[in-house]
Amino acid sequence: MMNNNKQPNNSAGQGKSGNNKTPKNGKSFGTWFVMSILLFGLWMFFYSAPGADVQQEITIDRFFDLLHKGKVKEVVIEDKHLAKVYLTPEALKEEPFKKLPQGGGFFSADVPQYTFEIGDLQLFQKKLEDAKKEGVPFTYKFKTNSNLWLNILINVLPWVLILGFWFYLMRRMASNAGGGGGGMGIFNVGKSRAQLYDKDKHVKVSFKDVAGLEGAKEEVKEIVDFLKNPQKYTRLGGKIPRGVLLVGPPGTGKTLLAKAVAGEANVPFFSLSGSDFVEMFVGVGASRVRDLFKKAKEKAPSIIFIDEIDAIGRARSRANITGANDERENTLNQLLTEMDGFASTDNVIVIGATNRVDILDKALLRAGRFDRQIFVDLPDLNERKEIFKVHMRPLKLGDDVDVDLLAKQTPGFSGADIANVCNEAALIAARKNKDKVERQDFLDAIDRIIGGLEKKNKVITPKEKKRVAVHEAGHALVSWMLEHASPLVKVTIVPRGQSLGAAWYLPEERVLVEPEQMHDEMAAALGGRAAEQIVFGNVSTGALNDLEKVTKQARAMVAIYGLNDKIGNITFYDSSGQEWQFNKPYSEKTAEIIDEEIKKVVDTQYQRALDILTRYKDKLLKLAERLREKEVLFREDLEEILGPRPHEQKQADKQEQAEEPKDEERKPEHTDSSFVNASEPSGSSSAKPTRKPDNKD
Repeated sequence: MMNNNKQPNNSAGQGKSGNNKTPKNGKSFGTWFVMSILLFGLWMFFYSAPGADVQQEITIDRFFDLLHKGKVKEVVIEDKHLAKVYLTPEALKEEPFKKLPQGGGFFSADVPQYTFEIGDLQLFQKKLEDAKKEGVPFTYKFKTNSNLWLNILINVLPWVLILGFWFYLMRRMASNAGGGGGGMGIFNVGKSRAQLYDKDKHVKVSFKDVAGLEGAKEEVKEIVDFLKNPQKYTRLGGKIPRGVLLVGPPGTGKTLLAKAVAGEANVPFFSLSGSDFVEMFVGVGASRVRDLFKKAKEKAPSIIFIDEIDAIGRARSRANITGANDERENTLNQLLTEMDGFASTDNVIVIGATNRVDILDKALLRAGRFDRQIFVDLPDLNERKEIFKVHMRPLKLGDDVDVDLLAKQTPGFSGADIANVCNEAALIAARKNKDKVERQDFLDAIDRIIGGLEKKNKVITPKEKKRVAVHEAGHALVSWMLEHASPLVKVTIVPRGQSLGAAWYLPEERVLVEPEQMHDEMAAALGGRAAEQIVFGNVSTGALNDLEKVTKQARAMVAIYGLNDKIGNITFYDSSGQEWQFNKPYSEKTAEIIDEEIKKVVDTQYQRALDILTRYKDKLLKLAERLREKEVLFREDLEEILGPRPHEQKQADKQEQAEEPKDEERKPEHTDSSFVNASEPSGSSSAKPTRKPDNKD
């Protein structure tokens, strides 16, 4: 669904104009010029530096011997401690001296043949004067050694490096700022980073590519329709909403819905993330907001999409303790002003997306800025079918793939999760060298995502394996016997992820949950721990996940949903999550009552699980033994061992009796008063509040 249109090659077009000086090898003339200057400077430095040619060292006595023989032409005393000896041309032609260096570098005509340390300068100079008085033909002079190119490199090179680094930094900042270029990139740090999608860079995603989300699509389609046919609404005096906020859990398709708007609207569409406004420099965020709306107004009518808007839209603090200037608040203030301020216009529509609407600033959510909040919820059964069909299009499917079954197997999955299931199924099929993706590959992918990677090579002792089998058999048996517990799909003792065993259920799609349903789910969750108590006489640490889930459900019944008789119709739930962070909304006495009622609920359901497992202990042991042997049991195996579910059998019997023809003349052979007067509820199996399996950690 990504845009596959490629931008035209600007460099190729410039090459045709004849003004491009870039050679075929990609190096510009300026690059070659700089490299040539550096190489030339290094060459001059090494060939003109002192000591470039090797001289022979001699003793001072040997020097005076050559001096008195007339072999010395000149003596140069450098830095008052080193003497360089130059021989006469006649001496250099003699045999002992032919092998000595005679040529110079680029900047020196001659090089010395000998060098030595002079020691005491005054004594050495006195001896040279005495030799001159004796008529020895030579000259001597003093010289302070200094290398011009070395001094230039020492003094200039640091500045060259600093300027080069500064030039590189500005170029990088220019590229990160999304414009500018050249050495002036530092001045573009306040420019907007939004990507523009218009007729030259069109998004190929439409509403047909968005499965489900029918209610949300209707809301945003109205915006698209207004941009295409504004007279339809303005003739009655109506105005299109200035802003639309997409709210929902991660992975439900908020960004995909915005892409569909960009593909359908045919107007300039600016897309960026809330973090694009955040920068280390003061004032950059507000500057980028101004630049973004300036560009959007120039191309109006247009749409601005800000993904993860909570990065800059978080509620402003009531008290600034540090007294410092908050850069994020300045960015938010500028955004509020641009959306609905003194100079705002109606031609720019802002679409925001977040999964944390509770932390957004109230001024941002008011009418006139974000007029509409569209809740993008997790898909239901029918929407999951449509999403599966969309993501199955590029796959080579087998004949046994059942979309309805896969949709039922994935309650609580988001659109991103379903896409991951389809991709994981294709990878599993490819790993098995299959030509098509079959039904079992999808089921394995669902198990992989829910329970984690299967670890068949994990070392488990026979004693631990038996306890795990009893634990999972307890879950399966209790859920099988209770009416409102979710139907079991399969149970396994193969380790997955961090769990040693797991049970998969097929929850029912429902919106409201009754207390009886929650009680049955809690009893089923405690069935594993109760089975360990009955069989082994003690419990282990494997029920941590079960205890956590049961405790949360019990607390929700008592303190949130008002399903406890002693607490009454009171809830201590805060939907904003901001007011009760540092203190409890109830007294210590009420807290004690809540704790007591939570413990009472859990203990009651644990006792129910114990009673059921005690009554069917023989079936529990048989089921555990079968599970230990086969490691994976399905619904058919449970029906073989436990028989049909009791409440399902009762409903089937009642349905059969209701369908029998009435014969007034024929009296029934027998009458079962308990059966005739039975008033069992006709509700079907219930759903689990989460899609996670019951794990034995």
